[in-house]
Amino acid sequence: MTNLSVNINKIATLRNSRGGLIPNLLDFAVNIEKYGAKGITVHPRPDERHITYQDVLDLKPILKTEFNIEGNPKEQKFIDLVLKVKPEQVTLVPDVEGQLTSNHGWDTIKNKQFLIETIALFKKEGIRTSIFVDANTNMIEGAKECNTDRIELYTESYAANYNVNKDKAIAPFVLAAEKATAIGLGINAGHDLNLQNLRYFHENIKDLKEVSIGHALIADALHYGMENTVQLYLRTLLLH
Repeated sequence: MTNLSVNINKIATLRNSRGGLIPNLLDFAVNIEKYGAKGITVHPRPDERHITYQDVLDLKPILKTEFNIEGNPKEQKFIDLVLKVKPEQVTLVPDVEGQLTSNHGWDTIKNKQFLIETIALFKKEGIRTSIFVDANTNMIEGAKECNTDRIELYTESYAANYNVNKDKAIAPFVLAAEKATAIGLGINAGHDLNLQNLRYFHENIKDLKEVSIGHALIADALHYGMENTVQLYLRTLLLH
C-alpha cells in the first residue's frame, strides 16, 4: 500500500491572501485525515508566504497520521523547528530563498558532508529522513552514502512529459526506483502528480511507500469537494 500524504500549503496560501483564519488550516488537516489520507505534509519557507512556523507547531498535537515537514536544512530556523516538533518524517529540499516551488533535487555528491551531518541530527531524535532527488541513479547512490532512510523522487519531468510519451517519461523513474530498492532506500515521490498521471506512475514504480500531493489535489477539491477528492486519489492508488 502506498500512503497518500496531502500537502496543505495551498490552503494556507488562500488563508494568508486575506488574513484571518478562513479557510481554517487546522480543521482541514484534521478532516483530510478523517477522509483517509495517511499523512499531512507542510513546507514552511523563510518568508512564511503559506505555511507559517506557528502552523507547524499548532498542527503537531492534533494530527493522528504521519506528519511530514519539508524544507531546506541550510536554514537554521528550519532545523530548530523540526527538532522541536519531532515529526515522523523530515524531507530535505534544496530550495533557495524566495523560490516559488521546488524545482530540482539535491546534488548528493557535492553536498554529501552537509547532508550526513544534518541527517544525523534528525535521526538522533528518531525522525525518519528523506532526501528530495532527481531520477538519477548517481544521486540516489549518493543519498545512500548520506545515511538517509528514504528518497523522494522529484516527479515534475514525469508529469510534464506524461501526455507526450508516458513510457519515455516513466523510464528514468523506473531505473531510479530499482536502484533505490537495491541499495535499501525507501521510495517516496512528489511534484505535479495528479489524477491523470498518478495511476500509471504507481503501476510502474515498485515499492513506492508514499506520494506527497498538494497543488493538484487542492485544485481538484475546488471541483469535487475535499472529501471526494481525497477518496479519488486513494482509489487511484488502490487500482494497481
